[in-house]
Amino acid sequence: MEVTRVVEVEAAPVEVVVTATPAPVEEEIFRVAIVMPSSITDMAFSQSMYEGLLKVQAEMGGPEKMEIAYSEGMFKVPDAAAAIRDYASQGYNLVIAHGSQYGTSLAQIAPDFPETAFAWGTSLDTFQAQGITNVFAYQAEAQEGGYVLGTLAANMSASGVLGVSGPVEAGDAKLFVDGFKTGAMIAKPEAKVNISYTGSFSDVSLMAAAAETHIAAGADMLTGSSQSVVGAIGVAKEKGAKWFGAQWDQTNLAPDTVAASMVYDWTGVIKDMITSVKAGVMGGKAYTLTFKNKGLVIAYNPGVEIPADAKTAAEAAIQGIMDGTIAPLSGPKQ
Repeated sequence: MEVTRVVEVEAAPVEVVVTATPAPVEEEIFRVAIVMPSSITDMAFSQSMYEGLLKVQAEMGGPEKMEIAYSEGMFKVPDAAAAIRDYASQGYNLVIAHGSQYGTSLAQIAPDFPETAFAWGTSLDTFQAQGITNVFAYQAEAQEGGYVLGTLAANMSASGVLGVSGPVEAGDAKLFVDGFKTGAMIAKPEAKVNISYTGSFSDVSLMAAAAETHIAAGADMLTGSSQSVVGAIGVAKEKGAKWFGAQWDQTNLAPDTVAASMVYDWTGVIKDMITSVKAGVMGGKAYTLTFKNKGLVIAYNPGVEIPADAKTAAEAAIQGIMDGTIAPLSGPKQ
């Protein structure tokens, strides 16, 4: 008889290792503060940077990922310096001093807060020569946009007289004015470009008076930069002249008057500064806005008729600047 023997084999013990799933590490909110000389709705210098911050905030996921605090209307440098220091003491990751007039104060404040990154413009000086390592700098190469708008204005002018009103003879304001004059004179060597500086970034009445003077001298095309240009735009609208905007698209201020604007797009600069700070690089970089890196854009107003030949000349100027065959402060290279 066949017997089947059943043998029970004791199973080898199995070691069970239970690993707890770590809780996801929530990334800390990145905190940015900005101090500006004028309003976030100035249609010029301050608004261009503030709108850039809003774009980057949206790309990062909203206010939950990036906080924006701001102080506007800081024309008085001591008040701005106090605000810059206050934001740094509150632990903001990046504090932007948006005004060339703030440079001296920033160079004094930044060393006191080595764990905070600072930025300022328009300038290319990061203060590294002074041993400061936590400051970024940025500058708009406004002479590029000025050259293009000067080309456009000269080709549109019936009188051959153009009026330019700057705030102070420094920074991107001077670059824009010089580029505008160069572009206009290259386009129309017989043109007359009258230039004046009011000595103020904020005095609307002075800018309006400058525009009145230009028009009285025969100008039918006007331009200027700074937060005070609303005064000049109002005069251009009243007198039937055309206006060429700088720093921001100023079409909404006078839809039948503003022909085109040079627009600053700071988003690329802001994003790189944030990426750098997160990587532990707190300063030392100087940024520029150009047509080539898309930091400068010409916004044409569809509500104003621009002759085809004038626009073609402007677009050719942009291309020439981008490919290096045109120097915005001297003209075509030989």
